[in-house]
Order: sequence, then structure tokens, then C-alpha cells
Amino acid sequence: MHELLARAMQGVDPDAPGAFWRVFLNLWAMVPWGALFWWNLVFVAVGALLGWWRGRFWEGVAWAWLLGPIGWLVLWLRTRRRSRAVPPPLPH
Repeated sequence: MHELLARAMQGVDPDAPGAFWRVFLNLWAMVPWGALFWWNLVFVAVGALLGWWRGRFWEGVAWAWLLGPIGWLVLWLRTRRRSRAVPPPLPH
């Protein structure tokens, strides 16, 4: 924890007016954005596949984009969309 705090406070004067924002930006700089981006693409791809299989493609993409793997569970627990049956033609 000391190492994380030291990295967040690097180059920050705690008494300066913008100290909060400097610490905030230091913390955001430590986030592995590249890995998060690629993992999110994997989550959305699996959500799209599950959504396509369940008849809810765009819903699968949306749930996976918003919730990641938890969105897969949401999609899995919802009922499968049935295709609408076409009624027979009316007699003349």
C-alpha cells in the first residue's frame, strides 16, 4: 500500500490547491488501459456470440459492453426469443 501511495503522491505538494487533481491523474496513469480495451473487446465478442445464439444479438452486445462477463449471465438467464410464426393465409 505504501508503494501505491508513493506512486500516487509522486511530484505532488499536498498543500497545493490542485493536489487532489494531480493525485487523481497519477492514479489514472497507473491503469493498464491497453489491457482493459482488449479484454472489453473479448467480452463484447462473447456477448455478441451468446446474443446471436439466444436470438438477441444487440442485447448481448449491450449487456457485455455494460457489465462484461456479468452481462453474459444476464443474457443467459433471460428467456430465449422465439421467432414469430407466420399465420396461415386466409381463405378467399
